[in-house]
Amino acid sequence: MYAFGLCIDQQYLVPGLAAIAGLADSLTPVARRNAAVRVLTLDLAPAQALLLSDFAKRTGFGSFDLRRCAPLRASRMADASYITVTTYLRFEFTPDFVRRPYLIYVDADVLVRGDVTDPLGSLQEDEIGAVRDEFNPAVGECPALPGAAERWPHLRGRPYFNAGVLWTRTGHMPVVRRGVEHALIHGRRHILHNDQDALNLWLLHSGRVRQATAGLNRFETGRFLERGNWVRRVVTRSLRPDPAAALVHFVGPEKPWQAECPVTEDVAEYRRHLAVTLRHVRRLGAFGTEPAGEW
Repeated sequence: MYAFGLCIDQQYLVPGLAAIAGLADSLTPVARRNAAVRVLTLDLAPAQALLLSDFAKRTGFGSFDLRRCAPLRASRMADASYITVTTYLRFEFTPDFVRRPYLIYVDADVLVRGDVTDPLGSLQEDEIGAVRDEFNPAVGECPALPGAAERWPHLRGRPYFNAGVLWTRTGHMPVVRRGVEHALIHGRRHILHNDQDALNLWLLHSGRVRQATAGLNRFETGRFLERGNWVRRVVTRSLRPDPAAALVHFVGPEKPWQAECPVTEDVAEYRRHLAVTLRHVRRLGAFGTEPAGEW
């Protein structure tokens, strides 16, 4: 009934494997066999694509496919400090490629702990499911979409959503793509957070969003607290690790597979999961697939 969609380039091959392993662990064997994995890429080599395919099958998914494609021509990288244009590929999943009624898009920098399929049951045909962004919760009250609240005052205070996990009917994806392209062309001055700002700009004007529960895209905040206290001024919930979160998202430039990343509880849990993933990868004969640095 559904496919998990990931956008993976060479920089994110290892975390992409870990994300696939986490998604597999979150499902029963029967659900895994009925689910699909779809990967879009700009630059993966044939051997890397084959590794992803073999790994998805080893973890029990019933279907896997990978396609090379280019992002929207209107794509704008306002912030390229740690994000590449691969981020725009999330809008290139098409019905003929996904071949499932539903698509769950998942960023590669996540730790999946539980079932993330629940929002599919409440989606209307023309809706996207998304979780409110914990660092940019409302339009006009955060850095995201600069100038949008001044241009359209009625949007001030409206929820702003994170694009790291999205739920939609696959047939709706061409509409999403056109909406994002329109936002990039006609709202370029409001784009700061790249594709995420473009998506939100379209969602704000279309109203086609259904808010999912926070635990389906919970930010890991401990890394930021290691560097300062600004998170306490932005996030109102408890900043302790949330063991009930089905998915932990490692937003920001410091990633848990990097040696210099602060070792918080969630980072340590991710690294244990990554170590298990890499053992499975080595059993496939893919030696040398390791994250950069020691951790």
